[in-house]
Amino acid sequence: MKLVNIAVLALVIAGVLATASLCIGYASPQAGGIASPVYGITLPAGFRDWKVISVAHEAGKNDDLRVLLGNDIALKAFRDAKLPYPDGAIIARMAWRYTPSDVNDQSFGQRQSWVAGTPINTQVDVKDSRKYATTGGWGFAQFKPGKPDPTAAIATCYACHAKVAADDFVFTHYASTP
Repeated sequence: MKLVNIAVLALVIAGVLATASLCIGYASPQAGGIASPVYGITLPAGFRDWKVISVAHEAGKNDDLRVLLGNDIALKAFRDAKLPYPDGAIIARMAWRYTPSDVNDQSFGQRQSWVAGTPINTQVDVKDSRKYATTGGWGFAQFKPGKPDPTAAIATCYACHAKVAADDFVFTHYASTP
């Protein structure tokens, strides 16, 4: 009987965790799944386990919280401040609307804490200087949540990234440890 109770408890916990992951919108993206239009990029396998490059709050029309993750190649280039980024570098950016944290604010005694809320999208930048030669060596993709964004908006990524050509078309800078 104890084994049955343990098995049921394990299933309940797994269901709660899966539901919680779905609520933030990035439960199990289809890595290697359907490729995004224009550049043909898929979500990289295991990208949620990559290391943090930086975090940001984007104001304006986006008004979001975002985390930027990098594969080992990108992370080494960021840490070494080596430009241009080597082929094989991949940067993944996940963005969420931010929402107040009532639980945190109760602990602090005032409204001061915001956390990730509704997911917006995941963007992926892939460095391949031959394949993406016409766009500064970078290919771009956007997924809303977990599925390729079918809009042609991704075709406009390069126009903004070209504004930071001196930084090898990358907006982000490595956030060092405090």
